[in-house]
Amino acid sequence: MSSHATGRARVIPLRPVHAAPAPSAAAKEPLWRDVVGDVLRRERTAQRRTLKDVAEAARISMPYLSEIERGRKEASSEVLAAAARSLGLGLADVLSLAQDEIARRAPSRTAPARAPMGEVRLAA
Repeated sequence: MSSHATGRARVIPLRPVHAAPAPSAAAKEPLWRDVVGDVLRRERTAQRRTLKDVAEAARISMPYLSEIERGRKEASSEVLAAAARSLGLGLADVLSLAQDEIARRAPSRTAPARAPMGEVRLAA
């Protein structure tokens, strides 16, 4: 009889015991759909408009617009453009606001130095 035949199952861990902890929620990059949804909701509420009003003007369903605003759905560019237009904005406006928000929320990182656009560095 072998020494393993003691009536107990042998446990093999799926992860190393000393695995690094998962990154905290604060250190994660924000999701695009969350940020775009926040921008749309913020613009809609700033205009004191209802979800129903904006959805009808954009010709999308109210539940779908709600899902977009809550970051549950990743909307197509056509749907985002329609939602933006219904708020009196262009798609570029929404994308610019979302980009600013992502830059604000993103964890800071040390980026390598880059030459400004249009500047060329020549080796001597």
